[in-house]
Amino acid sequence: MNTTGTIPANAFSLKSPFGRRAIGLSVAAAVGGFLFGFDSSVINGAVDAIDSNFGLGEFWTGFVVAIALLGCAVGALIAGALSDRWGRLKVMMLGSGLFLVSSIGAGLTFSVPDLILWRVLGGLGIGIASVVAPAYIAEIAPRQVRGALASLQQLAITIGIFAALLSDASLVWGADGSATNALWFGLEAWRWMFLVGVIPAAVYGILAFTMPESPRYLIAKGRTDEARAIFAQLVPPADLDQTVRELTNAIESDRKNAGVSIRGHVLGLQGIVWVGIILSVFQQFVGINVIFYYSTTLWKSVGFDESASLGIGVFTSTVNVLVTLIAIFLVDRVGRKPILLSGSVLMTLSLGAMAVCFAFSETGADGAVSLPAPWGPIALVAANLFVVGFGASWGPLVWVLLGEIFPSRIRGKALGVAAGAQWVANFAITMTFPLLSAWSLPLTYGMYAAFAALSFVYVLWKVPETKGMDIEQTETLFIRKGAQAGSKTDAKA
Repeated sequence: MNTTGTIPANAFSLKSPFGRRAIGLSVAAAVGGFLFGFDSSVINGAVDAIDSNFGLGEFWTGFVVAIALLGCAVGALIAGALSDRWGRLKVMMLGSGLFLVSSIGAGLTFSVPDLILWRVLGGLGIGIASVVAPAYIAEIAPRQVRGALASLQQLAITIGIFAALLSDASLVWGADGSATNALWFGLEAWRWMFLVGVIPAAVYGILAFTMPESPRYLIAKGRTDEARAIFAQLVPPADLDQTVRELTNAIESDRKNAGVSIRGHVLGLQGIVWVGIILSVFQQFVGINVIFYYSTTLWKSVGFDESASLGIGVFTSTVNVLVTLIAIFLVDRVGRKPILLSGSVLMTLSLGAMAVCFAFSETGADGAVSLPAPWGPIALVAANLFVVGFGASWGPLVWVLLGEIFPSRIRGKALGVAAGAQWVANFAITMTFPLLSAWSLPLTYGMYAAFAALSFVYVLWKVPETKGMDIEQTETLFIRKGAQAGSKTDAKA
């Protein structure tokens, strides 16, 4: 998030007592991002076992995996209104409770309908966490370090993905190499994959009991003295009055803009809103979540055993964490546009390579599919290069841009629409992959490569560089780029 004004370098430090408190609260809130990542990938190791246990077939397999995303979309839509009414902490507890119940229910599921119910409930919890956690961090973090602390959310998501895949792999290894084998209390390993989610859900709920309420919420409710007391623990005394005053002014501005519409003359929406929607859709249409939802199934389908397939997933998720750290380090040094363009190129090449590799898959007399040398190792390298390209660019940077490109008068509504588009696009890719891959893996990955190539063209054409600029400057840049057709009319809409 960009800020205006400058603060002397020695006025605030992450190593100071104020900085350490801000880091502690931000890390606690970012556990919501961890839940987001964990839930996104825990299904990976269980997909084949669930299919085998309930005889789902390609359509229902995709539906069971993807249905949680619709719950996420609903959770994200209601989270803002609930947190404004109840407070951030109570909504965090609600998200924690939904995910905890979902983990237990999915682990003990006895039929496809009730598994779908638990997946939807878990999605609601994750959708809530995906909105409330970053909002809390942005509202509790001192402005001098808000950008760095806000990046913890994306980092927590990647760590959650890693933890889910490592947990899945450990359970399969403990069950003699198969998720269908029984572990403790006679429950199969795939059930324990869901049950493990009780631990981070409980941690998140407990932390929410120990955290202070968001000062922004308190000021909005007229509890300025309480908000001031919380800020006194987070910002230096010399900065306290300015922090409270700026937040009070921002809340008043938001109230004045509460009735502002995002409607415009480009298919019913302002052009700048469409930029956010298109960036969000491209982020999902390159197929990144296929890697994290279905990688075990994918690698098994070309000859790797279950343990090896899960090990590949753990390695891939480790790469994802590391390159996200690189993106956080580079975004304010190199800029948004060069990183996005580089990511698009690497994703296009790696996805194209995967499409070529899968064109050489062979089916044996027993029906087993394999990738002959050298295509198996090449496909592995290409898949991980794809994760590098995405994790160091489109993964975190789309969220950075969504926070920068919308003018303040429509930011909340426009962000909600863009995030909703992302969930819907995620659902579409997740739902269709089992069907498309059963038809043709080369064409499926070729399609993802085509979207990656189109993302390069779109960024080159429509997205200006926003590094180091405040919100008003970025809005002007996008208008000049033609992102906001009929900008004067749209700005008033």
